[in-house]
Amino acid sequence: MGKAVLFSILAASFLAHVPAAAAADNIAQFKKVTGAVFVEREGKRSPAQTGSHVRQHDVIVTGNDGAAGLTFADNSLLSVGPNSELALDRFVFNSTTHEGKFDSFLKKGTLAVVSGKIVKQTPGAMTVRTPSAILGARGTEFVVRAD
Repeated sequence: MGKAVLFSILAASFLAHVPAAAAADNIAQFKKVTGAVFVEREGKRSPAQTGSHVRQHDVIVTGNDGAAGLTFADNSLLSVGPNSELALDRFVFNSTTHEGKFDSFLKKGTLAVVSGKIVKQTPGAMTVRTPSAILGARGTEFVVRAD
């Protein structure tokens, strides 16, 4: 999946409004789901759907034809490409001060990010680990690929 497609998913996510989370555990919402996309939570795998929520410690898995766009509580936008596995290790966000921490692990695949309020408040508060590197986000847009 090319950068243009990943960022178009992000753009569609950005234009959608994020409703208040129904539960304190919800950290993000799927704004777009294409093809095979799953959420692994507490040892169980379920299909992702547009509008469904993710929680801290969930793992997003996409198939050969899968892609997903998510909007997080701090307005961070993530687009996960085909054949990807992304673990949402930690997401803590104070909606008043905009302070927080966002850590994830891209085991394989592609990830495009437009960072939100956490990084604007504290540059470097978002990290994406891969099997061979750690990326600390200080800017607003980046793409990561892990083979």
